[in-house]
Amino acid sequence: MADLTYSDLIKDAQARLGDYLTPSVRLGVTGLSRAGKTVFITALVRNLVSGGRLPFFAADAEHRIVRAYLEPQPDDSVPRFDYEAHLADLLSTPPAWPESTRRISELRVTIEYQSASLLKRIAGFSKLHLDIVDYPGEWLIDLPLLDQDYRTFAAEALALAAAPSRAEAAKPFLEFLAGTDPAAAEDEQIAMTGAKLFTEHLRRVRNSGAQSTLAPGRFLLPGDLEGSPLLTFFPMPLASGERPPRASLAAMMLRRFESYKSTVVTPFFNEHFARLDRQIVLVDVLAALNRGAEAVADLERAMTSILKAFRPGANSWLSLLLGRKIDRVLFAATKADHLPASSHDRLEAILKTVIEEAISRAQTEGAGVNSLAMSALRATRETTAKHGSDVLPCLRGTPISGETIGGVTFDGTTEVAIFPGDLPIDPTAALSAARSAKMTSLELVRFAPPKLTDALSDGKPAAFPHIRLDRALDFLISDYLA
Repeated sequence: MADLTYSDLIKDAQARLGDYLTPSVRLGVTGLSRAGKTVFITALVRNLVSGGRLPFFAADAEHRIVRAYLEPQPDDSVPRFDYEAHLADLLSTPPAWPESTRRISELRVTIEYQSASLLKRIAGFSKLHLDIVDYPGEWLIDLPLLDQDYRTFAAEALALAAAPSRAEAAKPFLEFLAGTDPAAAEDEQIAMTGAKLFTEHLRRVRNSGAQSTLAPGRFLLPGDLEGSPLLTFFPMPLASGERPPRASLAAMMLRRFESYKSTVVTPFFNEHFARLDRQIVLVDVLAALNRGAEAVADLERAMTSILKAFRPGANSWLSLLLGRKIDRVLFAATKADHLPASSHDRLEAILKTVIEEAISRAQTEGAGVNSLAMSALRATRETTAKHGSDVLPCLRGTPISGETIGGVTFDGTTEVAIFPGDLPIDPTAALSAARSAKMTSLELVRFAPPKLTDALSDGKPAAFPHIRLDRALDFLISDYLA
């Protein structure tokens, strides 16, 4: 190996110093009820590193992005987001949607760019580390527990379990609870049975596809905590002001609830959530609209709970943890590709209305909150079809096997044109219709991923089709690239 010259050493030192001084932005990515976090991150990274078409991302539109590439992440204790495996799923034959998020993970993308500032441009290219932190939405839903005692948690959990949309799923648990005395002596077997039935109820609700309020989140994604006493509790009714007798079953549940908060929830926010700079929350608004009143009410509850995380000030229970660090929060209604283009703005307006009402209830101020409708990876194409004298805006794509519309069941391999319907122009009217009954004007199916090209003819990686992914990027990081 040739000896390094003095000039080489100087250049190496400059490179190391430049990397040390490179700013970084930590972007939290989470979502509710199968909203597509894994696909969002994979598509975002793919379009950045491939130089994809992002016309509403200011730095790209102004041709200031030089290149973007993956680098080792800074946190050795956090699993790496498996970008390559998820990309391989989408590029396989036939293409497959990657598995959903089950744990926290991280990925670093470094963006080299030309600053909009003349002085910075004279100094050469600038760099930004974008550290993407992916975590399950169930963990975010645990956030309100930090502000609750066991009695409040139990009352809310039991009220939700008795709601019409959950009553059938919760029936075995509620029957068990009716025969269980909170004042009875501590009993590990009763605790295990109750926790198991309560968890099965949460799992049934989640599998219905439209519910969002499912705390405690680790009951659904236990990981290495499975079987731990930390997850062996369940809600029991307690009268206002009542203190459970010492060594009673209710006292046992209260103690374990507090242990869950201090051992599971608080460390997550201290070690990960409190370090975030920006946050995007992916929301499947269409599923809630299509399933009716209870699903919409549940979505609104979830939005209010989440927004409380970004409420600054001395009276904010989370301000001690967050230090008001997260200054931009983007709520994104996903699956815009399930609707014709004429309904994209309408979907965005519906989410904005939900968010504005939640902001009012949560008394949020300080953090910049925005909303949009998007599809990080577009699975359909726009087309039209004639119906009598009418020309209908349709979507062309491949519905997943087993999906049905009008008595027709799709085989998962045939591409078809579908008219899914239109959302109402007035977002308030759309929400009112959903609150009163299912929005039967929509006919929605799940689509398989599109057939994607891995590389262009010149060997460069091909970008992925999307809807408004560039707008999301612009809101979240453009000010860092000024």
